[in-house]
Amino acid sequence: MFDKFITNAGSWLSGKGPSSEIVFSSRMRLARNLKGVPFPSRANPAQREEVLKKIEGVHAKIKHLDKSFFVKMDDLPGLDKNFLIERHLISKEHTSTETSRGLVVTGDERIAIMVNEEDHLRMQVITSGFDLPKCWGILDEIDSELNKTIAFSFHPQIGYLTACPTNVGTALRASCMLHLPALVFTKRINKILELLAKISFTTRGLFGEGTQALGNFFQVSNQVCLGPSEKELMENLVGVVNQILTQEMDARDVLLKKHKITVEDSIWRAAGILTNSRLINTREALSHLSMLSLGLDLGIIKGIKKELINNLFIIIQPAHLQKIEGRQLKESERDYIRAEVLRQKLKS
Repeated sequence: MFDKFITNAGSWLSGKGPSSEIVFSSRMRLARNLKGVPFPSRANPAQREEVLKKIEGVHAKIKHLDKSFFVKMDDLPGLDKNFLIERHLISKEHTSTETSRGLVVTGDERIAIMVNEEDHLRMQVITSGFDLPKCWGILDEIDSELNKTIAFSFHPQIGYLTACPTNVGTALRASCMLHLPALVFTKRINKILELLAKISFTTRGLFGEGTQALGNFFQVSNQVCLGPSEKELMENLVGVVNQILTQEMDARDVLLKKHKITVEDSIWRAAGILTNSRLINTREALSHLSMLSLGLDLGIIKGIKKELINNLFIIIQPAHLQKIEGRQLKESERDYIRAEVLRQKLKS
């Protein structure tokens, strides 16, 4: 069902958009719950099914979702669920054994709505590069259109009610996925992460909550939803990300001025391994792809499209390799296929 996603052109992996050499993607996410219906964790099977059917019945009538499709998570094999996690379309929690979970997703993958995850609705818009206002504009329209036919749980004093208290208020999470190899290389990243925590911003890895910063990727998002308006939350994150962008660019200048030979050696070694290895695991591949991406940004590597590297960060993940092969693979087989995919893609 989702095979075409692997070759999606123009999606959030396109490598285009403002500051896309550092900002891998921008995402805005809203949590919403239906008025008068218990949160998914407290709802009985009939109530969960009611929510699922209601969204299935209205999603195609909503602006921006008229060409989307609806799937029931119960109908998907485990491989497809892991595939969707790797493409940032669902959370790991959405693959649990709870029944009556659903997903609305557009063909270009920019818009996705999880149904009956932690909240009744988790709506997200994701785009390539640094463009939070664009994401919010689309998401706000979807939210408003849905609210015309579905009443959401809302308290006049505190805002939208959510299963997790940290989301109460706007229930908005704004985030940017940042590629920060120079800050890691110059050992400045820890101070920045410590500062972000002090000013109420959360930092996660490539695949969200509970994951490590593989490939020098760091997802930065707001931690507080109660108090500031949606616009203020977005503007606060824009300000923080701009400061991180400046720090990363400064670190890249330092690398070129003081450590050019060392950096060039690391980049070309990475290119050599990626284009010649016969076995490579996910962690090592992501590390080398990170250096290759940096080499492209610095003009050291030429002739490779940013979109290709961005897609490789995703398609070398385990579920993607198994979708490409059309069968379950052992870890050793995945390491072999991963190396083969990297050689073919980077040499073509």
